[in-house]
Amino acid sequence: MKYRQFLFDLDDTLLDFKASEKRSFETTLAMLGLEAEASSLFPHYQRENAALWAAFEKGLVEKGWLKVERFRRAFAHRNIDADPYKASSYYLDCLPETVVLVDGAARLCETLSGIGEIGIITNGIEAVQTMRIANSGLGQWLSFVATSETCGHAKPDIRFFEYSAKKFRSFAKAEAIIVGDRLDADIAGACGFEIDSCWFNPLGNERGGSFSPTFEVSHLDQIAGALSDPR
Repeated sequence: MKYRQFLFDLDDTLLDFKASEKRSFETTLAMLGLEAEASSLFPHYQRENAALWAAFEKGLVEKGWLKVERFRRAFAHRNIDADPYKASSYYLDCLPETVVLVDGAARLCETLSGIGEIGIITNGIEAVQTMRIANSGLGQWLSFVATSETCGHAKPDIRFFEYSAKKFRSFAKAEAIIVGDRLDADIAGACGFEIDSCWFNPLGNERGGSFSPTFEVSHLDQIAGALSDPR
């Protein structure tokens, strides 16, 4: 295998964020006395959250504002009189405690850590992501965690990848690869930074846009073998 530096997205690549998000949201609403609203409100929250994160990645909104605004907008859809600041605080406390690994994540990290260095690249909230990694058990195989919050730039901005690359003990673009589930952030970032990429696509989504990954897999257990392909 020619690769020695592995840059992994975290959410929905190594950690099942969708499962954690739903559990944390349900717990948050229970703490607010709104258990009955959880199932109907969750799709509104997801939609607003996705839109706000997309705006953040374009540099249009601040992360601190986003954390609260997603709840304010979700509550507004149902005319619910609840405090979005409390909701945000409860949710961010719950999220690190509801860690769910994507199948094969531990096996893959153990394997690749014996070949080179693994770094995490995430646009998520640093304090939350740090705790989630600690609770996941993956930390023993990771060399570093790079967050957009500390860098000041978010994926797919090339400056975020330049920042992340400097965290490796040694770095060579020819030996580096980005692994992630999002074409518009992970694969686009790899193309902009001019390094190889592996698209984790468990749902079999169609490729869209102008960004083509070097490899594509549907299960994490396929990655080590795919990266050994001498292409």
